[in-house]
Amino acid sequence: MLIQNLNPLASSLFSLLAIASLLLSFVMLGSRWLKNYLYAFAAESWIIAILSAAIGYYGDYPELYLIAMLTLLFRGLLLPYLIWRIIRRLNVAHEIHVILQPSMSLVVGAFFVMFALSVSFRVATEFHLQLTVAVLALTVMLSMKLIGFLMLAVRHEAISQILGLLVLENGIFLGSQILVPGMPLLIELVILFDLLIIVACFGVLVGYLLTHVGTTSTLQLKRLVG
Repeated sequence: MLIQNLNPLASSLFSLLAIASLLLSFVMLGSRWLKNYLYAFAAESWIIAILSAAIGYYGDYPELYLIAMLTLLFRGLLLPYLIWRIIRRLNVAHEIHVILQPSMSLVVGAFFVMFALSVSFRVATEFHLQLTVAVLALTVMLSMKLIGFLMLAVRHEAISQILGLLVLENGIFLGSQILVPGMPLLIELVILFDLLIIVACFGVLVGYLLTHVGTTSTLQLKRLVG
């Protein structure tokens, strides 16, 4: 198993990249500006692409070089470009926070990380992996999933909810790269293309809402209209 046979340099590199991805999720959680969300997601995707290439190098998984390239192209370039086009179409610069202010969101996110650390340590102990990078990988994966769910629950703009969903998926993808790097290439390719379909569908939905309702904020979408 790769995580049980890592040298200190590789372990430190994987840890650094995973922590950087988590910190960028906190940037998205604590910001008011939609462009900041987008820049943080793009940077997070670039980091995950670098992580995939590093795992491919240290674990001798040559197929992960292809995954890294596709991650860079799809997550780091194409998806941010499509979302940027949606932001321009919306003509909305920032998010209106009603349920949770950014500062309080960061506090909740910190509690999520502590909860994720506790769960991850217990899981790693069961599999005798508590002294490996598995604890950090599980913590970051679960934390990013919880942060993504939080963004879906408390943010109101369509862009915020799209990015919340993508952060959630980024967490799963990052964890799988470290914990199960040898998973079938076809599965990882399907995940990448699914993300493209998700963003495209959200783009169509945004266009429909703007045309027929005049807003994409769930604050204004409280009842069905005929």
